[in-house]
Formats: sequence, C-alpha cells, structure tokens
Amino acid sequence: MTLLRSARRALVLAAAVLLVAALPATALPEAADAGPLDRLRFADVQLLALNDFHGNLEPPGGSGGQIDGVPAGGAEYLATQLDLLSSEVRKRNTVTVAAGDLIGASPLLSAAFHDEPTIESLSLAGLDYASVGNHEFDEGAQELLRIQNGGCHPADGCADPAAPYEGADFQYLSANAFVSATGEPLLPPYAIERVAGVRIGFIGMTLEQTPQIVTQAGVAGLTFTDEVETANRYVAELQARGVETIVVLLHQGGTQAGGGGINDCSNLTGPIVEIAEGFSDAIDVVVSGHTHQAYNCVVDDKIVTSASSFGRLVTDIDLRISRRTGDVVSATAENVVVTRDVPADAEQTELIGRYRTLLGPIAGAQVGLTDTAITRAQETLFTSGTTTALGESALGNLIADAQLAAADDEQGAVAAFMNPGGVRADLDAGPVTYEEAFTVQPFNNYLTTLDLTGAQVQCLLEQQFVTGRTLYPSATVAYTVDPAGTTATAEDPCAGTRVVDASVTIGGAVVDPAATYRITVNSFLADGGDGFTVLAEGTNRVIGGLDVDALAAYLPDDTAIAVPATDRITVAG
Repeated sequence: MTLLRSARRALVLAAAVLLVAALPATALPEAADAGPLDRLRFADVQLLALNDFHGNLEPPGGSGGQIDGVPAGGAEYLATQLDLLSSEVRKRNTVTVAAGDLIGASPLLSAAFHDEPTIESLSLAGLDYASVGNHEFDEGAQELLRIQNGGCHPADGCADPAAPYEGADFQYLSANAFVSATGEPLLPPYAIERVAGVRIGFIGMTLEQTPQIVTQAGVAGLTFTDEVETANRYVAELQARGVETIVVLLHQGGTQAGGGGINDCSNLTGPIVEIAEGFSDAIDVVVSGHTHQAYNCVVDDKIVTSASSFGRLVTDIDLRISRRTGDVVSATAENVVVTRDVPADAEQTELIGRYRTLLGPIAGAQVGLTDTAITRAQETLFTSGTTTALGESALGNLIADAQLAAADDEQGAVAAFMNPGGVRADLDAGPVTYEEAFTVQPFNNYLTTLDLTGAQVQCLLEQQFVTGRTLYPSATVAYTVDPAGTTATAEDPCAGTRVVDASVTIGGAVVDPAATYRITVNSFLADGGDGFTVLAEGTNRVIGGLDVDALAAYLPDDTAIAVPATDRITVAG
C-alpha cells in the first residue's frame, strides 16, 4: 500500500475506537451552488458505494453479467468507472465504501487463492471502508483477520512466494460482531474520516442472522448483536465526540416490488425497512446489500441504497455538509451502471493476468457438456396473500441429482436436497469447464450423508416455509404443497400443514414416519444452515467428497446432459 494510504489507515485505526454518528437530512432538497461563498459555508463530499462483489474480477457471464440488458461488471471496468465518477470533484473529497460480501462465494480465479486477488483488486481501485458481510466469515474469524492484515495462508502458503500477500489497503468495519470470550469487537466498529474539512463517521454492520446462514465453524467464538441497538449505541458515542454526519455500511437489505428500476424505490420490503426506521435520526445514509438488489430509496429521512451485486453498479452519493454544524444539509444518490464501453484499467488487467497464470490449466479442463443453458431461476410455487413461495430450478435439481449419485452406492443415500443459496451461477450451453462448475458451486462444502426418520423428513419439508427457502430435491423425491395449509413456526418447525404428508414419497414409496432414510446434503445444511435445524439432528453421518466434484463427475463429457424437469414438487388444487 502507498505511504499516504498507510498513514491515513493508521490515523483511522487510531481513531477507530471513536466510531461515527450523524444527523439526518438525507431527504432534504438538493442545495444550489451559489458560488465561492457557498463553498466557504458547505463541504461537498462524494461517496461511491458498492456491495456483494463476491470476487467477480472478470465480467460475470450470462444474465448475471447484465443490468437491464446492458453488459456490466468486471474489475477492469469497475476501477475505471470509479475513477470517472470521482473526476468531477476533487479526488480527496471522495470516499469509496462497500456494504459487505466482497469475498466468499467467488469464482475460481479469486477463490483458489482464498480471495486475496479480490482484496488486492479493490485496494487498487481505491476502496476505503467496507462492512463485513456474512460471506467474509466463510473461512472463519482468523482468516478474516488475515485477509485484513496480510500474511500467507496458514495451510496453503503464499500464492506467489515472490510477492507475499500484504493485506487490505482498506479497512473492514464490524460494529456488531464480537469475540464471545472477551466481548470486544472483532474489527474496528467504525471510523472517522476528515473530508473537505468536515468529519464523517462510517459504521460497519453485519446482519444479526449471520450464524444461521454461515457454517458453524465460520462463526465459532463470535456473537452477533442486533443491528439497530448496536448502531444507535455507537451513534450516541460518535455524537458525544462531535461527529454529525454518519453513514452506516449495512450488510442487510430488501427488495423492490416487480418492475422497479435501478434508481426506483417501488414498495421496498424486507429487513432493511424496519432497520432503517429503527436507526437513530442522526444517521444520514445507509448503504445496504445482501439481497443482491438495486434500489435507491429514502426511508425515514435516510438515504437507503443498494448497488445490486458483482460490481455491476456503483452508487454515487453526493452530500452537502455544513462546515459550521457538521450536519448534512442536502443529499442525493444515483445508481450508475458499470458499463464495459470504457477503457480497461491497466493495473486490474495486470492483476487478473498474473492470477490467471498462477491458476494454471485446471480452470479450463472440460468436465461436462450441455446443449442448452441450465439455469438456477426458480419457478413460482404458489402465491398466497402477500407471500410468494419459490419452487424448483433446473440447475438446482441437477445438483441434487449429482449429489445423490455421489452418495447412493457407498453411503446408501436414497435422497438428496440442495439449498438455493448454494447455487451461484447458471451453466451456459456448450462445454462445461471446471471453472464454470466451480462458479456454480464455489463454497467447497463436503457432502454429508445422514439418517433421518420419515417424520424428520416431513419436518424438513415443513421448515422450508419457515425459512422461506425451498430445497431442491433429487429425482427420487416427490411431494405436494397445499397453499391453504398452515405454516410452522420457528418454535415448532414441524407443526405446519403446507406439505401433504401422504404425498411425500422417496423412490416412489410413501414415506413412513417411523422408518429411517439416508439423506445427502452439503455440510452447510447438515449443520442446520439456512434455518434447517432438523438436519442437525441427523445421525450416523458419513462425510464424502466436495460438492463441486460431485457435479463435475455427474456431467458427461461426450454427450450433452438432459435438463432435469421441475416437476418434483406439485401444488394441490
């Protein structure tokens, strides 16, 4: 990192126990520039924000590489677009921030090197601060600290011994992730940055539900606290220190109603709404993420934004701040597409080329063949009132079939289930390379085969409607859902009647509540991930190979694989 940025980071860390708070004003009208006098009275500050980059150094493929039909994303173009967006104001008045999940669930080019390439890339692009997302914990707290501070991986060593990993040239902030044994924050909870002569506070927040959506090993020894209570506590501390402009970088989000554009706020729903309303009025801006959605909202007089995912959008936020009071007097935001019609950034091109060379030929090895695209898009299962339940996807079913094939003979499995969140990309038509297969399943989860009773299988299916996630079943599984049925509760997850018990079959036979069935899932689900707690009760566990290897082995390399039907779950009536 440069001496200037090193010095700046040292100052920020020295103040890191200061945290950040601010007064409202995000919904105030944009102030007109009255000339030099206004510039003496006000400071104009630009924030450039992104979220959920997930190691997408190269432009994402398929529909995941577009925004409104426009090709978007790729670190070479992201860096250029960040530079262009900040060129209209003095660069020292721009702060670049992110709302988590910069790493984890990454394509092979980044994941093969424990996401060091992504951290280097974002450092080169000028990122200043980032909150910690749930995927930053995929490899555990100690690995996150290594990602921040540098050093070679304890097991795999240095990706390039000639150039050991130096750590992030930006600061991760995590206000509500605490080391359970000490009660201390894992990372600095906030930072104070002086920009254009005014002070701005940045608080980093992770969603409180992180332990439910990350492997248990990843969050071992950590405690996650309520987003609203924690942020407001730090806001009070920051205001006591005289900081009156506050930005929260929050890895939690929401979703617009259908049809909303990247700069719309059409009936925003999801956790972000209640959280933003609960945040102190002293908070001016909430940069959010996690849901991979684009929106540009004002909630409770706070600007609330999200820039989709994979570096395809950047949010350009302009703040006018009173030099006298430190308050925000006007604020505007715009989501900008990271188009690929700009020059590629030379430093990013060099970085990508260097890691491509280190990756070697394994990435391009063909492991399968398709004659049509197989997508992860989920079909709508049913809509009941304001609730829409999503069902199967062709690619999800294919993965479940692959996992069952890997475990049926040696481990006696009769059924497999796959979680939607573990399917990260589509398979395009044509040859399938190992890198493409890895991009679909980038978590390196191990297959786990375990015993469940028939009653537990039925409970597992009911839990889908508690968690809001429909598991993809292998072809040996079939059942019917009743939209008029009752939904179970977290306290009694087996009590629902959404699934018609008599319709649940495995291998064509109705499931017997008293019988035992060998079920295969990935290791994340086996530990109760995504809220499927009944799986954690499974017994006689046998650990198999990696999930991505099961998919690669299942795909034929000489004939195209058939696209699985999405008829394993039916709807009553």
